[in-house]
Amino acid sequence: KHPSIIQRGVLFMTENIGSVFAFIDASNLFYGGEKSLGWKIDYRKLATYLRTKYGVSRIFYFGGIEIGGFRYDYLKHDSVPLADFYKYAVWRNENTQHIQFYRSLRKLGYSLILKLVKHYVQGDGSFKSKANCDVEMAFMLMKEKDAYDSILVLSGDGDFLALLKYLRKIGKNVFVLCRGDRA
Repeated sequence: KHPSIIQRGVLFMTENIGSVFAFIDASNLFYGGEKSLGWKIDYRKLATYLRTKYGVSRIFYFGGIEIGGFRYDYLKHDSVPLADFYKYAVWRNENTQHIQFYRSLRKLGYSLILKLVKHYVQGDGSFKSKANCDVEMAFMLMKEKDAYDSILVLSGDGDFLALLKYLRKIGKNVFVLCRGDRA
C-alpha cells in the first residue's frame, strides 16, 4: 500500500504519512527551474506550499555561498556561520545581497547547510564554480532518518537514487519533486 497516487506527474496525498521533512538541492532547483526555464522561485510560497500540501515540518536547504577571504573553522561549523560572515562582509563594504537572501530563508524556517563555492579551471580554459552539496545532503538524510517518516526531495540528481532506494527499503516514504526531463 502506498500513501500517494501520481496522476499526470502530480502527487496527491491519500493518507497521513507521518512526520515529513523536505530536502532541497539548491543547485538542482536553481538550474532546473530558475536558470533553464527562467522561473523566479518565491521561497516564501515554496515553504508554505510544502507545509500545507505535504505537511512538511522541517525544510533543509543545501546550497553554495561565495565567501571571499572570510575564514571559518570547517571542523567547528556544519555550515558557513552567516552572522559572522555578514559582519565580515559589512566591515569590508562588500555586497551582502546573497547573505540577505540566506538570512531571509532562515527567517522563513529553512534549515541552511551552506558550503563554500569553489572555482575550477576546466580543460578548455573556462571557469566553473561549484559547491557540490550532495554529500552533505546524503549525510543529513541519514542523520535525520529516525526523526522523519517521510521525505520530500527537491532534486533531480540521480546520485541520490541508491540512498533513496535504501530509505524506502527501511520503511520510509520517499517522494521526489523535480522536472521529469531532469530526473
